[in-house]
Formats: sequence, C-alpha cells, structure tokens
Amino acid sequence: MTIEVGSIAPDAELVADNGEKMTLADYRGKYIVLYFYPKDMTPGCTTEACDFRDQHQSFADVNAVILGVSPDPQEKHQKFKEKHDLPFRLLVDDEQKLADAYGVWKLKKNFGKEYMGIERSTFIIDPEGRIIKEWRKVKVKDHVQEALQYIKDAQS
Repeated sequence: MTIEVGSIAPDAELVADNGEKMTLADYRGKYIVLYFYPKDMTPGCTTEACDFRDQHQSFADVNAVILGVSPDPQEKHQKFKEKHDLPFRLLVDDEQKLADAYGVWKLKKNFGKEYMGIERSTFIIDPEGRIIKEWRKVKVKDHVQEALQYIKDAQS
C-alpha cells in the first residue's frame, strides 16, 4: 500500500511509551512529525531520536509534535526514552498497523539474510490531518533539521 502527499494521514490506535492508548487524531490542530524507525537502542535510531530531542523546543515553537514509531514493546520504548531523556512520545506498532498503512514495513536484507522491518521514514502531517511531506529511506545526518525547516517554510 502506498500513500500520497495531500491525502488524509492514515491513523490507528497505538499504545505509547507511557502505556496510554493514542491516535494521530489526538493531535489535530498541530503539525505532526511522524517518524518510523527500526529499533530502540541501536546506533542510527539513537542518533535520530537524540537529534529530534535536541530540536524538540524548535518544533514546539512551530506548533509541531514529534511522534516516533517502531515495533518495539512499550517497556523497551520506556527504557529508550528514559536513557536518552526523550521529551516526545514513542508509539508501539507491534502489529505493524501504522507501518503497513504508510508503506514502511518492508522486506530488508542484511548480511545475506532477508527479514521484514521498518524502512526509516518521516511524514509531516498538517494541522488538518493531511500528509504534506514524506521522506523515505531516511539518512539520519541533517534529517531533523530538514524536517524542521520544511515546517517553517510551510508556515510562511
């Protein structure tokens, strides 16, 4: 399944790192930076999460919330969040409901092994719930700054 920029953002009820159930619709009226990442506590995912952490206030200043999504369980999200002092929600997508809806649950290859996993991707959702930007196969370096700049440009 593929989604398109301009379409209504797919939504699902997921459990957050704090154990509460939530949906993207809970954040209507704000920009949402929805980023999918493969796994808590891995080098690339930690760098990306910490980059979002370091720019958290800048995103808040432009009426944007950051939501990280991976298939890891709630307890692991909680430890990841506490270890790196992440000020935003991490969502549990253990059944790949959201990952499938956004087309980021993919066949991956690593050291000759094939497996299903998250393709690192980010989506910007506007305050009305429409996808206005997507990045797929994200490279972590400078990505967070690029996402922040996109929201700033969208507002001007």
